[in-house]
Amino acid sequence: MTSQETINYQRIADAIDYIKINFKNQPNLDEVAEKVNLSPFHFQRLFTDWAGISPKKFLQYLSIDYAKGILKDKQATLFDTAFETGLSGTGRLHDLFVNIEGMTPAEYKNGGKSLFINYSFAESPFGDIIVASTPKGICYMAFAGERGEAFTSLQAQFPNAQYTQMVDQAQQNALFIFKKDWSQLSNIKLHLKGTSFQLKVWEALLNIPLGGLSTYSSVAAAIQHPKASRAVGSAVGDNPVAFLIPCHRVIKSTGETGQYHWGATRKSAIIGWEAAKVSLVG
Repeated sequence: MTSQETINYQRIADAIDYIKINFKNQPNLDEVAEKVNLSPFHFQRLFTDWAGISPKKFLQYLSIDYAKGILKDKQATLFDTAFETGLSGTGRLHDLFVNIEGMTPAEYKNGGKSLFINYSFAESPFGDIIVASTPKGICYMAFAGERGEAFTSLQAQFPNAQYTQMVDQAQQNALFIFKKDWSQLSNIKLHLKGTSFQLKVWEALLNIPLGGLSTYSSVAAAIQHPKASRAVGSAVGDNPVAFLIPCHRVIKSTGETGQYHWGATRKSAIIGWEAAKVSLVG
């Protein structure tokens, strides 16, 4: 992670960490800027350029009250209305045009034997990522720290597959999500390795609209397993496609953002970033 964009993300992530820890003290612009070694003017400009809104407004989106407000307003009807309201704004096209095509039982059982997987590394607003695809679609996407470790994690998902490091059209289509080129989202396909239960959970996650949040119990209810909140939590944690399948939109029933496979700070940053986009579209 040496690009300027990655450096800027890390600065914003550090600022979010500091704000979350000191939330009750409501740190001002000067205080947060000092913690990330930037002048208040530079920090304000960088934050606004990155998130599209001011640090103060961004903090509001990350607050517990905001999360609780979304749940209170939308929890009862979130899954019932997701598809009906999806076309009312371009921001929700993400959830409607990502298609799941599960692997066959044989592919799942043999660890990807006979699968040919292309993979590459790319930059995103939230750090470097590794993205992998089969001829059917995206099979893996994860935020990547060290590239060797990232590839090892990919291999663990499909130990018997054959790998080629190259960028293909499926990967390019998926990366449009970070560039907000909504016209390309209908081209995104997912080719997922998972149990029937996991696929149901991941598909339910796609119904949570951009800028919206849900809880594990709500997802369990949506897939008609209301007592399976813990199992839903495990399936959410096993999501193999970061960001495209928005497991970051599932939070605790208390309103806390909770943990995230790729870091709690990154989860908070993504939630705020998406809320900012909805605000700008609205």
